[in-house]
Amino acid sequence: MSVSILIVNWNSKVLLRQCLLSIRRTSGDLAPQIVVVDGGSFDGCAEMLAAEFPDVEFVQSADNIGFGRANNLGLKHVTGDAVWVLNPDTEVLPGALQLLLRELYRLPGAGIVSPRLLNPDRSLQWSVHALPRPFRQAFDSEILRRLLSPLGLWAPPTDFAPAETVPVEAVGGTAMLMRTETFRAVGGFNPVYFMYAEDMDLCFKIRREGLGIYHVPAAEVIHHGGASSSVQGSSFSAVTMREALHIYMAQNRGPFSAWAYRFATALCALSRMVLLAPGLVVGNERQRSVRRAVFTRWQSVLSWSFRQRT
Repeated sequence: MSVSILIVNWNSKVLLRQCLLSIRRTSGDLAPQIVVVDGGSFDGCAEMLAAEFPDVEFVQSADNIGFGRANNLGLKHVTGDAVWVLNPDTEVLPGALQLLLRELYRLPGAGIVSPRLLNPDRSLQWSVHALPRPFRQAFDSEILRRLLSPLGLWAPPTDFAPAETVPVEAVGGTAMLMRTETFRAVGGFNPVYFMYAEDMDLCFKIRREGLGIYHVPAAEVIHHGGASSSVQGSSFSAVTMREALHIYMAQNRGPFSAWAYRFATALCALSRMVLLAPGLVVGNERQRSVRRAVFTRWQSVLSWSFRQRT
């Protein structure tokens, strides 16, 4: 069986180089085809690839078209029987790709297999997700994960670490391996998303086809970006993520779910602001500054929840 590795770069030349070196060290006799798409960053990765990785197929997008559309662009160049969608800020550990390929073809009805993700210090990173639903997405918390995930009502906790391969609802887009024919059959990533939620949308489509999503903990990949994720780190990213999830709800669960998600998000943002408000006037300046930034972020989320989607 042949395998292709599809990587989308955006201003990640240094990390991309580390990723490709790790693939070179660990791929053994697999000889994977590697396709790199630069999403309009023009950060010098083309020159780096030509000088150090001449066997990599490079695709230049003139504009930043987003993660999903850039992967779809690269998919046109994929020739392998299986394709591994891999982030540039990853390092592949020995045996990871081989294990994933084995599980992809061993497991009945496997649609996507994904590895255990590790932080750069080799501590566990959150690797498994649940498909978005309005209230559990808006009120997501570690406490609710621990209480409700055993009942199948919530996502697994962040320290979820099974010893063996397990079926799950969804995995993130950091390192998804699937049959190329499967990826093409569902149309690749939905181009409506610019960033965030396209991986959940893909998992939803794969499951709708009657295929399974599997987490393979024996295969390990270091993910540098996950150690200090910016998903919640600014008002812009917080709102952009929720807008993407709103699109997901509307497209996959219907208009009522989209409305319910906005309503639940408003309740969550308002409750967080009420809890944070007293802390804006107590403590030292540094503590108040941090709380103001968090308060402002939730204020932006609350404002978004009342805006009409254009």
